[in-house]
Amino acid sequence: MWQQKFIDTINSLGFDSDKILDVLTYDPRQPLIFSSGLFVFLFLAFSLIYVALRKQTALRLLFVSAFSYYFYYKSSGFYFFLLGIVTVTDFIIARVMEHTKAKGKRKLLVLLSLCVNLGLLCYFKYTNFFYEMLSPLWGGNFSPFDIFLPVGISFFTFQSLSYTIDVYRGDLKPLHNLLDYVFYVSFFPQLVAGPIVRARDFIPQIRRPLFVSNEMFGQGVFFILSGLFKKAVISDYISVNFVERIFENPSLYSGIENLFGVYGYALQIYCDFSGYSDMAIGLALLLGFRFPINFNSPYKSDSVTDFWHRWHISLSTWLRDYLYISLGGNRKGKFRTYLNLILTMLLGGLWHGASWNFIVWGGLHGVALALHKFFRSLVGREKNYRSSGIKRIFAVVITFHFVCFCWIFFRNTTFEGSVSMIKQIFTSFHPELFVQLITGYWKVFLLMGLGFALHWCPDSWQNRCSDMVVRMPLPVQAILIIAVIFIVIQVKSSDIQPFIYFQF
Repeated sequence: MWQQKFIDTINSLGFDSDKILDVLTYDPRQPLIFSSGLFVFLFLAFSLIYVALRKQTALRLLFVSAFSYYFYYKSSGFYFFLLGIVTVTDFIIARVMEHTKAKGKRKLLVLLSLCVNLGLLCYFKYTNFFYEMLSPLWGGNFSPFDIFLPVGISFFTFQSLSYTIDVYRGDLKPLHNLLDYVFYVSFFPQLVAGPIVRARDFIPQIRRPLFVSNEMFGQGVFFILSGLFKKAVISDYISVNFVERIFENPSLYSGIENLFGVYGYALQIYCDFSGYSDMAIGLALLLGFRFPINFNSPYKSDSVTDFWHRWHISLSTWLRDYLYISLGGNRKGKFRTYLNLILTMLLGGLWHGASWNFIVWGGLHGVALALHKFFRSLVGREKNYRSSGIKRIFAVVITFHFVCFCWIFFRNTTFEGSVSMIKQIFTSFHPELFVQLITGYWKVFLLMGLGFALHWCPDSWQNRCSDMVVRMPLPVQAILIIAVIFIVIQVKSSDIQPFIYFQF
């Protein structure tokens, strides 16, 4: 009844009720993402109100928090209440922990936080996985439950956990204002796909007077344009027009097509995820906040250890600080160190999804990290040792191909698909098809070449480009934004593709 009255009121005011409802309601076929036209429109309107509230700190925090919940609702529907449960629970636990001196009770409180956060994560993400594993115990009949995976649940649960664990360890004083904590957990730029921002880094920025310098604004524009180009031009195009076709049925393609499909996916997932992180960092800068860098040219790595210092840095450091160190780190002998590395990466693989493919992916990286640590200690190399010259080039090539091999298991939906792809590459390569492949997919390979060239170019080039955008007058920055949007429109060949890490 009230819905119809609302629609009639909108129509009587001369507005299109269908369009208004599209903006206000959740559509599972079109989740709200940074690279969509709707988000651009909403962010412009949001920015006007945000600037108007620049001197009203409490109202500004309340407004941003409300917009963040709306943003999450447009991404996951009514599952936004899970975000509220995690936020309120961990806020109360941290407050109680502040007044609890007994070590045993403090452990129980942090354990309660772990149960709430990991319990929600396990239910929505792993129920069907474990149910399928255990189904042989009652006859082998497996019928999966209809469980929707809320977008970003892996990110905001880990982010909130870092807060309660830091409070438990005494590294952070708990907040006394619930609004501040709501703002921290729900802040929309990083809410659904990271980076995982630590409370110790973000909370001190919340109540600072709002200030966006020319440098912050210019850097924000640069990061947003860089991320948009990576995601909407490179990643989406090579995904729709090449990578998806190969991975859907690898046995239909030759080994060389499969190999370049893997190379394409390596670039796709990097451009997709680092593109999202860049846009999140850029949006935060425009709003007066700083996020840590989440990617640092990971395919330049000369070892798998170096790769994890450069790839998804917020997750790798989270796993190190809250899982690897909690397991004992390197404090209990070499064997335990190697075992802890493998266990950490196995659980890191499982964090990405409820599939044996992800466990294999994590296990391969864990074993590689352990072997690299063993080799480094065997030859007496320091932790910060870096190869140079031809040795470095060789190390980078080997590391890149190991990472690509692991991506096969990460991308395929079944273990059989991964085995089929590897078999095609090693037993049915057919290099004579190379020229035909290049000419048939010349646009894809042009973008792949551009993507890898931009990735492997010196870091100083990116810094110069960023400085150039910072020094541009505002009208020129606006023209640059319009130019990139125009390129996105020209290249886009299908509906906007959701970010890969939305599924994690």
